[in-house]
Order: sequence, then C-alpha cells, then structure tokens
Amino acid sequence: MSAPPTIARVGLTGLLVSFGSAMSEPANRAALAFRTAVEAEDWPEVSETMMSLVSVFVAVDLVTAPAEEIEARLREVLARQDWYAAELPSGRTLWHVPTVYGTDLAPQLEEAAEVAGLDPDEAIRQLSTARVRVLTLGFAPGQPYLGELPEVWNIPRQQGLTKSVPRGALVTAIRQLIIFTGPTPTGWRHVGQTAFRNFNQQAEVPFALSPGDELVFPAIDRAAFDKLSAPNSYGAAEREVIA
Repeated sequence: MSAPPTIARVGLTGLLVSFGSAMSEPANRAALAFRTAVEAEDWPEVSETMMSLVSVFVAVDLVTAPAEEIEARLREVLARQDWYAAELPSGRTLWHVPTVYGTDLAPQLEEAAEVAGLDPDEAIRQLSTARVRVLTLGFAPGQPYLGELPEVWNIPRQQGLTKSVPRGALVTAIRQLIIFTGPTPTGWRHVGQTAFRNFNQQAEVPFALSPGDELVFPAIDRAAFDKLSAPNSYGAAEREVIA
C-alpha cells in the first residue's frame, strides 16, 4: 500500500507534493498524472512545475501568493482520485532508439550481464525489448532517468567511476537506464551506445524527451550505427504518439 501524499513548503519558492520516499512505479505514475492535472488548472500564481522520480514541485512566489490558499488548492486536486492508480497522460511519445550493445562502443555489457546473472545474448535481448518510461529528467540538460527494468536488472552501481562515457551512452544500474547528454564520468555500467541527442540548444524545443515518454532500444550492429552519427539528429530514432 502506498503512503498518502504529503505537501511541504520549499522556502519561499514553492511547494513540494511527494508521493513516496523511494522510487516505485505507482509513485512515479502519481507524480506524472498529478503534475499534468495541476498544469491544466492554469493557476496564475504558478510560474512552472517540475518533477523528480516521485514528487512534483509547484513553483510559486510565497512572498506574494498566499501559501495556505495554494496548499488548499493542491489538496483539493489530490482528493479528486487515487493518483497512484491514475491513467498516464495522453499525448506522450514512444521512441525507438537504435542501439549498439557491447563492442568497444559499450564495453561493459558483458560485465553488467554477469552481475545480473545473464549471458550476454540474453542481456541484449532483455535490454533491446524492454519498454521503459522517462521517470524524470535531471543531472544534465534533458537527461532522462528511464525505468523500470525487470528485477534481474536491480544491479548496484560500480564501486569506482568510469572516467568518461560519450554522449548517447546507454548505462544501467538499479533497474534504470540513462542516455547521457554529454561526455560524463559515471558509476553506472556502459551497456549500449546510441546516436541520440537529449539536448539541442539550437532546436525550437531543446529537450527531446519529457517525463512520461517511453523508449525502446532495438539492437543494431556496428556498421549500421556508423551511419547514424550525423550531428544534430536523433540518431535515426523513430517516434510515435501514445494515444
């Protein structure tokens, strides 16, 4: 059973509505659906909303806006339904992102498979067919935390850091995946390589992904990957609207 949501003030900058203290599918679902509902209210006092894995931050200037009134409005929205069982918002995007697994491009595939108790072929099969959700964006511009993978992928982070993985690296730990926005050190294992760009500052919409979008990472070979790496592209990713 999920704990009741809580509301806390964040200094004078807004209020935080939390649906849990740890990542779970129902808590993330609740945060996604609740954020959409709050944005639909179009309250003039709210400058923006943001979400983490299980929480929604509602940005309000609490110097000028009455905190008690905003909190009461949020509680009214919370009371409308069981947010942990809410339908996910419509209009999200499903992405199919071509991915090379293993090879010198993603050298920790075999290590990750061993930690998960799988042979490399089965690891690739599972990773390339899993449909994962953008749980939240963070750490770098447009960078997604994706999940959740099956329980077998509840593998720990490395004890040390990989000094750098490239843009488009697909890494895994704790039942989640990340596509890196740029070259980054990481404790997550580098299992796949994409040519996908999370962030393009020159684009009309700089972030490719939004919380609630879903992704699949079909496997391709190295020769096919070498044809995908043109700059300013989504790496031949295909997308469709989720009704």
